[in-house]
Amino acid sequence: MRLQEEVPYNEEDRRGEEMNSQTYSIGVGFPQPMKLVVGYALTSKKTRSFLQPNLQALARHKGILFVAIDQNRPLSDQGPFDIVLHKLSGKEWRQILEDYRLKHPEVTVLDPPDAIQHLHNRQSMLQDVADLNLSDSYGKVGVPRQLVIKRDPYSIPEAVAKAGLTLPLVAKPLVNDGSAKSHELSLAYDHYSLLNLEPPLVLQEFVNHGGVLFKVYIVGEAIKVVRRFSLPDVSKRELSKNAGVFRFPRVSSAAASADDADLDPSIAELPPRPLLERLSRELRRRLGLRLFNLDIIREHGTRDRFYVIDINYFPGYGKMPGYEHIFTDFLLSLVQKQVQEAYY
Repeated sequence: MRLQEEVPYNEEDRRGEEMNSQTYSIGVGFPQPMKLVVGYALTSKKTRSFLQPNLQALARHKGILFVAIDQNRPLSDQGPFDIVLHKLSGKEWRQILEDYRLKHPEVTVLDPPDAIQHLHNRQSMLQDVADLNLSDSYGKVGVPRQLVIKRDPYSIPEAVAKAGLTLPLVAKPLVNDGSAKSHELSLAYDHYSLLNLEPPLVLQEFVNHGGVLFKVYIVGEAIKVVRRFSLPDVSKRELSKNAGVFRFPRVSSAAASADDADLDPSIAELPPRPLLERLSRELRRRLGLRLFNLDIIREHGTRDRFYVIDINYFPGYGKMPGYEHIFTDFLLSLVQKQVQEAYY
């Protein structure tokens, strides 16, 4: 079950599109420029995963040119760009982008550095979802009860008891900077094991969800949902028998796709499309972001009770089926909107 159909893109398509995408002369020695120039500032790993050959071929066909930003040169001396696409960290880079945005308001920066920074702290990350308190005829969306521990690990058991959180608890690093370590998580089964956790961290109540999560990719107004295997449910019997802290890698990224798995329909059913559209629309507005994803789970035994457990900026779109078409359409829509606004 998919919200959008995948469109195959093969080598024959690529050759034909490259022939159709040649520039033509306006006059002798004056080639017609590409429709859209996208400057990108990404890590080498992100560049490899995002700028895959299929994306670049389709982009050329649609008149989109990706140009690497040289971090050793002033950004204003490069380009000109229609769009700046980035996912780099550090105060210096944020300041460079902010200065660039002030000098070049005509350029779309994806996304504003301050808005991205909001997602780097898991204490503030889910606050907009909690404040939204979305509930309609399609379902209810909330966040798990959580607690922030910034320093002393010996204070954790008392803080958990005082907050009334129920075991088991998922422990996540407080800072979500996109590194592998920031996506590691632990599952604590008993109060004594909480002493083994390493602050600063966020503790979330573990919600049984059938071992499946829904990764909701958002690209502007487009939404794409894929299933991923997640942590298995924890029964009361298992909770009483197990003790300690169990550590896991980046679960939603490392886990295999569950799209083609033989799952119980009550677990496999995707969240209602209208609910996701409303949620993504509200979060785009509240977060000020256009490129992010949501990790959503459905409480096991319910059909319409959902929780957002994580939000990530500029996620691994290369793993999203059909991302080449969705992303290039999105980039073109930004320019079309600018042209329409300038015209009117």
